[in-house]
Amino acid sequence: MFKLNQNYLKLPGSYLFSTVGRKQREYEAAHPDKKVIRLSIGDVTQPLAPAILEAMHKAVDEMGHAETFRGYAPDLGYEFLRNAIAKSDYQDRGADISPDEIFVSDGAKCDSGNIQEIFSLDVKIAVCDPVYPVYVDSNVMAGRTGVYDTKTETWSNVIYMPCTAENGFAPEIPRETPDVIYLCFPNNPTGSAITKDRLQEWVDYAGKVGALIIYDAAYEAYISQEDVPHTIYECPGARECAIELKSFSKNAGFTGVRLGYTVVPKDLKCQGTPLHSLWARRHGTKYNGAPYIVQRAGEAVYSQEGKEQLRAQVAYYMKNARVILESLKGAGYTVSGGVNAPYIWLKTPDKMTSWEFFDCLLEKANVVGTPGSGFGPSGEGYFRLTAFGSYENTVEALERIKNM
Repeated sequence: MFKLNQNYLKLPGSYLFSTVGRKQREYEAAHPDKKVIRLSIGDVTQPLAPAILEAMHKAVDEMGHAETFRGYAPDLGYEFLRNAIAKSDYQDRGADISPDEIFVSDGAKCDSGNIQEIFSLDVKIAVCDPVYPVYVDSNVMAGRTGVYDTKTETWSNVIYMPCTAENGFAPEIPRETPDVIYLCFPNNPTGSAITKDRLQEWVDYAGKVGALIIYDAAYEAYISQEDVPHTIYECPGARECAIELKSFSKNAGFTGVRLGYTVVPKDLKCQGTPLHSLWARRHGTKYNGAPYIVQRAGEAVYSQEGKEQLRAQVAYYMKNARVILESLKGAGYTVSGGVNAPYIWLKTPDKMTSWEFFDCLLEKANVVGTPGSGFGPSGEGYFRLTAFGSYENTVEALERIKNM
């Protein structure tokens, strides 16, 4: 008789955003006359940029002719895309990353879950708290996190690095030494960012203790402050201790198109074994590559027209972020984020729990957000709103919240 992976049964409840979506659907079914505005999941709403659409149409036409038809993509991704990524995202910023250190995929979410497959089951991970749930949940599924404590909502074999108002929602070096450190900046969910000097401290620490940093830079395109790094490889020593995850979902609107990449420098080794070769083996064995059409669309992101059009889209979402930030401040809420990221992190009023405020917001304002407790115990008492809605809906939602 077959047996289950018992680690899946350890997972508490359902995935955070599945629960949020279910509660929204139930409310809408019970109140069909209400217009619910969703500022919860980080899903883009603006259409694909013209330069990207043009590239996709051209690629589709190529697939209709024998002489330009493409089958399986190369393991690492097409060279034309990896070259564009290496130049624009790294070399132009003074970061020493070559095209053959870039692995093209269908998104950073998948990579953040899959990357842990190349590590031993007894490695100890450290995560920011609150944190993007995939980092922890994927390690739970692998059997790496120990026992779940329902009272503290923590795992026994996970090092939690609290990100609170007191430390500017940025983690401090943990007292216990981790093997793998997950960092995400600009941060999801808090919207916080750290300076290059602060990130250098993490790189130096990882190098000193022999830890690996998995650096999620999915929101890099939203950085507005000059002292905030766009990649961890701006920091000396990062090639020897860091893997970086990047996504086209938020900077180019590819949430429904699916494209991302992971950087594994060849200098990064564990006991003499290059992680580059391990990830290449995993990638080649379990993945057949992002579609040619999508990779051509990704290449267009780095064209002059694409860059200009996407800057306008990022500005559109950050205009929404300013509306949310300023409106909430004006209404007396304690808020942060919204400067280098499209997320606003607010303290729930009247000592409400995160889910109590979720229900209150849905019932009284017909607005959906994301409870902070879903991102970890330090998220309790906080709430996340996203700037990825339309400008009109964002303005309307904030008017409703102010009038609660």
